[in-house]
Amino acid sequence: MTNQRIACFGYAKTTRAIAKHFGPCTFFDDKITVPSTDEEGNALKPPSEFDTRFFTHEIPSPGFPPNHELILKSTHLISEYDFFAPQTPFSIWISGTNGKTTTTQMVEHLLNDRGAISGGNIGVPLADMSPDAPIWILETSSFSMHYNKVASPNIYALLPVTPDHVSWHGSMEEYYKAKLKPLSSMKEGEAIILPKMFADAQTNGFKIVYETEYDLAEYFGIDTSKIKFKGAFLMDALIAMGIDKILYDQIEYDKINDFVLDPHRQEEFKDAQGRLWINDSKATNIDATLAALRTYGDHPIHLILGGDDKGVELEGLFTPIKQYDVRVYTIGSNATRLEALCTQYAIPCTLCHTLDVAVEAISQLHTRHTIAMLSPAAASLDQFSSYAQRGNLFKELVQSIQ
Repeated sequence: MTNQRIACFGYAKTTRAIAKHFGPCTFFDDKITVPSTDEEGNALKPPSEFDTRFFTHEIPSPGFPPNHELILKSTHLISEYDFFAPQTPFSIWISGTNGKTTTTQMVEHLLNDRGAISGGNIGVPLADMSPDAPIWILETSSFSMHYNKVASPNIYALLPVTPDHVSWHGSMEEYYKAKLKPLSSMKEGEAIILPKMFADAQTNGFKIVYETEYDLAEYFGIDTSKIKFKGAFLMDALIAMGIDKILYDQIEYDKINDFVLDPHRQEEFKDAQGRLWINDSKATNIDATLAALRTYGDHPIHLILGGDDKGVELEGLFTPIKQYDVRVYTIGSNATRLEALCTQYAIPCTLCHTLDVAVEAISQLHTRHTIAMLSPAAASLDQFSSYAQRGNLFKELVQSIQ
């Protein structure tokens, strides 16, 4: 990759990693108002100074919006995945609305003795991944796939897809289209694990279609009673084990059960009074929250909802909630909207606005026979720097209860 003149859109982790290996590059970012140079020698410029004639490659950060003026002016636009396609080894892509990170981690856990490494949306840019590794496992978002034209996986696992990022893609149809994009370039003999709703999607790859986790268990011959994970994590484990079965014709119950989940996904802990609380701050959309409700639905639940809902219609959350014994506590920028929907659907609700108020209100009613859960069905950036900060504050507030 010589004689390249690379423009990077967005001064972010992915593009900065590219500049580290192939730079110096020229960065264009809305936050840059005065031209300057960073310590690595990269030029930093406002978008108004972009001229496509000076560049051979224009690489957007994942999540860089498709209607941005820089995208519209580009004539050499190339995705991160396409840029690295020539040096990408055998690759497994994991996508879907929820569970991508956990499934990617589980696949790496099962295949680490085969030299597999993970990256992509999970936090390691492709520029920092070794091309000498025999297998790349890539957590792949709809944002990343939107700009792809060349890159293609050898195995593609698509977890369930539900409404998310509608404001970025413009419509659910475009969101679905991004999720299905890899199918068009996959070849005969390459495997695709695919939700039943997309069973008719055209591809030359071999489709393994599922509706529930038990369809996957039956197809791959996996005994779910031997797996410690439940709820949404059972689906993640079965997809990971299915990929291991496809590649190496093995089912490793002991190894999958050794996997340790990340914080902020259905993370259980107790307060000083022995009452159970669930930190599910990573549940940033409706389907993730419904998965948590299915896991704990045998108990009365105090449920904290709210945040930045990213333009998604929320009505789909409330009919399922009615089948459970739930009281809702609303926080975040959509707290009042959620309260109105609770009233419409006759679901008990307390308008709290902030997390500390919600925890205090729940503590007045919570017992050892109920569940208290932060599973907000919304992003965190209206009030927090990340879902992790939101989850950590939740745990701190609970642990301060006497």
